[in-house]
Amino acid sequence: MKPKATLFIQCIVDSVFPKVGQSMVRVLDRLGVSMNYPSDQTCCGQPAFNSGYRGEARGAAKRFIEIFEDAETIVCPSGSCVSMVRNHYSDLFENDHRWLERARHVAGKTFEFSEFLVDILKVENVGASFEKRVTYHDSCHLMRGIGVSRQPRTLIANVNGVDFVEMHDADRCCGFGGAFSFKYPDISTAMLEDKVRNIEASGAGVVVGCDMGCLMNIQGMLNRKNANIKTMHIAELLDHETQS
Repeated sequence: MKPKATLFIQCIVDSVFPKVGQSMVRVLDRLGVSMNYPSDQTCCGQPAFNSGYRGEARGAAKRFIEIFEDAETIVCPSGSCVSMVRNHYSDLFENDHRWLERARHVAGKTFEFSEFLVDILKVENVGASFEKRVTYHDSCHLMRGIGVSRQPRTLIANVNGVDFVEMHDADRCCGFGGAFSFKYPDISTAMLEDKVRNIEASGAGVVVGCDMGCLMNIQGMLNRKNANIKTMHIAELLDHETQS
């Protein structure tokens, strides 16, 4: 029987970087995964939650739960949004037992893309090819929120032709943090400059990550510095066998 995945495509991919979602679909399709995409899905509520609007976040979370609770497995190309569902829905419903149980049920079957491939499908090599030097950026919610760090590195290392190098302080924040970058622009920019210096020092031509918020932030600074370095979501890297 084919493994099944219901796709949770977060706002920034849906609205700004749809090619990431398309790449994820192609990779899963090549692996024989049966997919479903609820077209009525909306935001998981993370921006409101992070900004202190618990009521608005609770409304978005209820809608998410209602849409996804019948799914067998939920897969998302964003550690940040998965962290919201797995770690903070329980905060939103801590005083509402009925919704808390429903939230925990959904949280227990929600996975980030690289995590789903390696830990659930037990796949470490998807047959991708990419003959460039790449480095990897650990996004904060992915690594610290849901403990995913080994899985993307395993997938990258198994891409045919890739020259994978670790950058210094790969696990340091890029300074984005959603609302953080708007509230504290000077601190955010200083953090981003440190990150970009480490990327440049790695000698890589491509920075791979699992969250488009971080990659968008990093690419902006790379562009402003006229650096010949590109960012790439891990789904795009793993899809490169069909895109080359």
